[in-house]
Amino acid sequence: MPWVRHGELVVTAGMTPRDATGALQVTGLVGGEVTPEQARRAAALAAANALSAVADAAGGLDRVARCLRMSVFVACVDGFVALSALADAASEELAAHLGTDRLPARSAIGVRALPGGAPVEIELTAVVRPT
Repeated sequence: MPWVRHGELVVTAGMTPRDATGALQVTGLVGGEVTPEQARRAAALAAANALSAVADAAGGLDRVARCLRMSVFVACVDGFVALSALADAASEELAAHLGTDRLPARSAIGVRALPGGAPVEIELTAVVRPT
């Protein structure tokens, strides 16, 4: 399931930087095979995918009342600590679609590996307007 809705609350599955065909756009560890700039673009794409899932659950982007929580997981090499800078790209993507007043609280977490070798994975929790 890409998302679960319970009343006005929507929780997404982890979203990776996949294009419309479902193909992963970049793989590898940030600070290794993946540059920070590539990872920022990947984080923005993963955030767009998460927001798309929320919009699908809500019945449209205009029905998203507020994003509450975003977790940004970054697969990175030992010693890579610029996690928040990468997560900023995900926040910027949400702000471009929702405005800054609906941005969520956020965590950026470094991990050893993610599904399919993705460099980033994003989970989003949001409140949607009743249908």
